[in-house]
Amino acid sequence: MIPIAKPDVGEEEKKAVLEVMDSGMLAHGEWVRRFEGDFAEYIGTKESVATTSGTQALILALEALDVRGKEVIVPSFTFIASATSVIRAGGIPVFADVNDETFNIDPDDIRKKINDRTAAIMPVHLYGQSADMDEIMEVSEENDIPVIEDVCQAHGALWKNKKVGSIGRISAFSFYPTKNMTTGEGGMVTTDDPELAEKIRMMHNHGQAERYRHTELGWNFRMTNIAAAIGIQQLKKLDKNNEKREKNAKLYDELLIDHVITPFVDKRAHHVYHQYTIRTEKRDEIIGEFKKEGIGFGIYYPIAIHQQEIMKKLGYAAKLPVTERLVNEVLSLPVHPLITEEDVKKVAETIKKAL
Repeated sequence: MIPIAKPDVGEEEKKAVLEVMDSGMLAHGEWVRRFEGDFAEYIGTKESVATTSGTQALILALEALDVRGKEVIVPSFTFIASATSVIRAGGIPVFADVNDETFNIDPDDIRKKINDRTAAIMPVHLYGQSADMDEIMEVSEENDIPVIEDVCQAHGALWKNKKVGSIGRISAFSFYPTKNMTTGEGGMVTTDDPELAEKIRMMHNHGQAERYRHTELGWNFRMTNIAAAIGIQQLKKLDKNNEKREKNAKLYDELLIDHVITPFVDKRAHHVYHQYTIRTEKRDEIIGEFKKEGIGFGIYYPIAIHQQEIMKKLGYAAKLPVTERLVNEVLSLPVHPLITEEDVKKVAETIKKAL
């Protein structure tokens, strides 16, 4: 079996978790603060706040910018949390179409969707490649609308030698096990704004300015020391594992370029391949062969967010021609750092056989 994803968790993570358990300090504490500091330094931001999931990181970022009753422009070709987090924060998701090559949000469509009620723009750096942050930040500055980067799939990715998650006003990361790094479950908010960071620290800890004095409406979104201990070790491995992903992707490119549409890489971006996603009109044929050969795969995403039943019930309608075409063509292949060159060649040969 060649799995679509597998976390690179080893002795370092096990040792770190046992150290936390031996200390008796399992909840939020010293290891979380260390992880926050390490992550902020890695991304290049002044502030970093750890949470219990990427979704909660998004919710906190949105609540900190007070989007309640206002619109937030998001892509529909992404995981549903990018939109449901807006709704959870009291905002209204407005869906924009994506670029046909990068699959990231289309800045031209963002411009069309902006109005007096727009509170934020939330690009998703899909599959590990940065959205066009030059154009997006230009739209942001022209209209005085903050950008929330959804970096849940792009740990370590670059836009013009600047790490994503350090470009917009505030950003959110996920550490789910399929991501480029993991804490089991977990998330992180990054920003250069100390006031926003302090507000988020209070909101993710029951709104406490100090113990038992509550000045904000808050929740328990705190990361545990156990999760943070894993994250500290995972961050050390991130660049090396991203290099392995890129090596696997390059080999796929060489083997598949004449058979399917391989991922487009913007020359201004450094892609870290959370997913290696091809396009083909013969997806079902390939999937059939994958199942026979025990090869994992993913369709990210078979249904766009605006096409989901719950979104239709809630009245979030949209017409997005590029998005609606991509859902029928995309197929993600195993690209994680634990697969071998032989695995990559087997996947490629299976695709050729199916075609």
